Order: sequence, then C-alpha cells, then structure tokens
Amino acid sequence: MSRYRVLLAALVAVTFLAGLGLAAVPVSPSAPSASADTAASPRADAIRSLLERRARAVLERDETAFTADLDPLADPAFRQRQRDLFRNLAAVPLAEWDYLAEWDSGARGEADLSSLDLPAADESWAPDVRLSYRLRGVDAEPSSQGMAYLFTKRDGKWHLNSDTALEPIGKRTWRGPWDFGPCQVLTGTGGFVLSHPGGEALAARVLAELDDAVAAVTEVWGPAWSRQVAVLIPAGVDEMRALVGPGFATGSIAGVAVADRVDPDTHTARGQRVVLNPDSAGALSPLSLGVLLRHEITHVAARGETVDGAPMWVLEGFADYVGYRRSDVPPRKAAPLLAAQVRQGLPTALPADADFRGGAMELAYQQSWSLNLYLASTLGEPGLVRLHRRLARVGVSEVDGVLREVTGQDTAGLVRGWQDFLRQAFG
Repeated sequence: MSRYRVLLAALVAVTFLAGLGLAAVPVSPSAPSASADTAASPRADAIRSLLERRARAVLERDETAFTADLDPLADPAFRQRQRDLFRNLAAVPLAEWDYLAEWDSGARGEADLSSLDLPAADESWAPDVRLSYRLRGVDAEPSSQGMAYLFTKRDGKWHLNSDTALEPIGKRTWRGPWDFGPCQVLTGTGGFVLSHPGGEALAARVLAELDDAVAAVTEVWGPAWSRQVAVLIPAGVDEMRALVGPGFATGSIAGVAVADRVDPDTHTARGQRVVLNPDSAGALSPLSLGVLLRHEITHVAARGETVDGAPMWVLEGFADYVGYRRSDVPPRKAAPLLAAQVRQGLPTALPADADFRGGAMELAYQQSWSLNLYLASTLGEPGLVRLHRRLARVGVSEVDGVLREVTGQDTAGLVRGWQDFLRQAFG
C-alpha cells in the first residue's frame, strides 16, 4: 500500500507491501500440458538451444548472436526493440541472465494459439518461458519473470517472432528497465541506483543518501539481511506501471518497494527493488528523501520475515519509525492529522487494514507510526524489533495472542497505553 505524505512541505510516500511481478496468467483450458514428450521433442530442443544462445549473447555482450535468431519476417519494430534492449543492458551489473524453458520442469504448458491471427509460417509455438536474471551484488537468488514469446518455424529453423502477439489471450511479457531506454548505473557501498538519460540529477541525490539509509536500517533491524539495495528510477509512467503495477504508477506516489516472491521456509525474498517516481521523489527535500529511502529499505530488509495478511499498522508503522528515526522531526509535524485528532478525541482502536485505503489512509499511517514510537518507548528498540518480527509473521486474528506473549498485555491494554502516550506527545 502506498500513500502521499506531506513532510515539512515536501512529498513523501511509502511502499506497496505485496510482492509484484508474480501475476501468472493461467493457460487456456484447451492448451496441452507439458509432458516428457514435449520436453524431448525436436522443436523443444531447437527452442531450448535458441534461448541458450540468446542468454549467452547477453552475458558475452554479443549483439550479433543476440539478434541472429530473430524472425527475419517479424515486425521491424519488434526487431528494433530487441536491438535496443540489448544495447540498453550494457551498463547493468548482471551476474546471471538465462531463459528457463518451463516445459523442462513439466510445471506449465503452452498457449492455445487457435484464436490468434498468427503470422504466416511453417509452424508456430508459444511454450511458457521465463527470464531468470540476477543483479550483481544485490540478488542472492535470481529474479524470475514470465516472457510471452511466440516462436515461428521457417525453412526448418525456429525463430523468435514476437513478445506481444499473445496479449489478446491475456499473456504478457514482463518489462524491465532495459525495455524503456539506456540504463545508467551509479554504485555505492549499499547498492546501486539505476536510471535513464535525464534522470542523472535524482540518481546522484539518491546515491548520496543510499549508504546512510542502508546503515540506518541495519542499525535497527540488524545485519541479517543483504544490505544491498537496487533503486530504480523509471523514465516515465509506462515504466513505473511495468515495474510496480498500474495501481501504484501515479503521480501521488514517490516510492514503492517490490519483490517477486517470499520463501516462507527460508525467510528470504527474491527480486527486491525500490522504485522511485521521478516526478514526486525528485521534488523531495534532502530530509524527506532520506526518510523515504529509510522507509522503503526497511521493507526490503524485513520482507523475508513478512507474511501476507500481517497487520498494516505493524508493517507500515515500523517502516515509518525507522524512516523518521533521528530525523529530529517533531511529532506534530510528522503526524499533523493525528495531532488534530488528539485535540478532538483519542483513537479508541488500532488502525484496521481497511483504513489504509481511501480518505482515512494518511491518518492510519500517522497512527501506526505513533504506535511503533510508543512501543519503542516502552519495550526499547530491540524489544520493538522482536515484537515486529513476531507480528509480521501472523494475521490480524493472532495479534492479541502475540501481544500477550511478548508484552504481557492484550490489544485493549496496548490501546490504553498508546492513548496515554498520545496525550503526552500531542496534548
């Protein structure tokens, strides 16, 4: 969930917590499923070899090899986009780049092409393929994204014909930053900032704050996370939408933290990125930009310990606590809506997840921040972190039990203590 904040007359927004990039489109019911016969077929061998050549060409920076398997009769615009993609990747620090043939695992199938107006060819095939890539220094495990490829056979040879032809049947190719322009990378101790021409000024500002933000998050959360962050600065709305989803690619959002998936067994997350909106993030003061980065990076550090359905007041309030920590921003300025509420009457319940949408959103964030500030004042910062680790792993219905176990008081007791804290901090 994201929102738009005013901090000392500057814009600040926070993260969308659910992992993005995993919206799998189901295969048509009439599509054949993967089988051992499919995996061992001549066309599967041919496509597998084609994908291996293209992946190797990216890592070896061989443009001729990368484009050699493009269909010569494919749309010229597609062929040019592929050349541009290859060139745009030149500065990206890739540790791995591979195309995974899903039929090898038998886990997926192939698209039913019967309803499509296909290009003339001896044969067409659209097996499930995923791009698997790892950013050097940032990703411990590769990120995996779906590629809706259409392959065509001409004169006995298979080619890549399109990455958009399957859109009418609901299958889309994932787009990375390299699909939107040349990538420029600035590297620091705590990770790197990737931008495009025109984004140099904001990228430099972000890099200047990045190492301190990573260190600040580590000081609270501890060293048991990668401590390496990839910050992406899109060129515009289309790229922002591709990286974070249409619901968050708006001018009112300054930053979004995304991930492919979280492994609940190993408590690790894959494909974590912090994506900044260049318009709203670019308008931030240095103080506000630092708060934003610390907030988003807190989600990166803690995401492996977070389950779907964990209370929003726990997740967002803790990230705000780390974001504002040692910023010297007085509570009334950090939470003006909450200050106004306290003057009218104290809140009587914890913020509900539903409050983080619509008109109540900003107040819910401010309440959540103050709740975490209160818990830090009573439990100490290490105690707050321990409580966060427990609460971030449970659903809303289990909060009361965890509170009793960790703090010795139930939800009602937490609310009473929070109310006393608000009287003192905002009264």
